[in-house]
Amino acid sequence: MLIVWRLLINAAALWAAIRVVPGISFDGDWRLLFAVALVFGVVNVAVRPVLMLLTLPLLVLTLGLFTFVLNALMLWLTSAISNVLGLGFRVEGFAAAFFGALVVTAVSLMLSLFVASGRGTGRAYRVS
Repeated sequence: MLIVWRLLINAAALWAAIRVVPGISFDGDWRLLFAVALVFGVVNVAVRPVLMLLTLPLLVLTLGLFTFVLNALMLWLTSAISNVLGLGFRVEGFAAAFFGALVVTAVSLMLSLFVASGRGTGRAYRVS
């Protein structure tokens, strides 16, 4: 069930970036947006850890701020893969990727916190 939540959160975050950031476009229906979100999730799981390891000195030197550049590269790579697959998701240049990654990160963080806070409801806790 966690994978479904992550897919929904990624789709919503990508949709927000498409709506807010000039230079990010999507030509398709909502089902294709879920496919783009799936590609984005796979890229983040498969490629991002390798890049984090390879750029560890830069991450330490910039006190983690280089993570924003890595996030932009992940969004840009998602665009390239989506174009090959014909999904209709495009990112025009690094600036759009950078600001789009900021939007995706912010929306994803907020929605993840919202979903995580909803998991605790409905449980009975025993007080000892």
